Amino acid sequence: QVQLVESGGGLVQAGGSLRLSCVASGRTFSNYAMGWFRQTPGKEREFVGYINWSGVSTYYADSVKGRFTISRDNAKNTAYLQMNSLKPEDTAVYYCAAGRIYKLVVAGNRSSYDYWGQGTQVTVSS
Repeated sequence: QVQLVESGGGLVQAGGSLRLSCVASGRTFSNYAMGWFRQTPGKEREFVGYINWSGVSTYYADSVKGRFTISRDNAKNTAYLQMNSLKPEDTAVYYCAAGRIYKLVVAGNRSSYDYWGQGTQVTVSS
């Protein structure tokens, strides 16, 4: 089992920045790729970005590419989502997830991830 806890959400004005953290406990963090997803009421949870186990490979949804950056610190069992140039449409509950993913082509699929955090709310005001 891997337990994931997100933090860092909050209210920010459009154009601002936030950094989300996802702390993992349980099994070896570096064995898992990490993903970030987000969800708004009435909509499916959508892929935001992915980072492989070592941090060398990342992949982003087109909607956030160039604005969001994912990183990880395996020594601290923590993954990060740095969000810059935030827009009102980025408002959502953000979730981190862990999975043993070996093919980038499936990194955007919810079903590729085995463990999920509880989510943290991000609200961007216009």
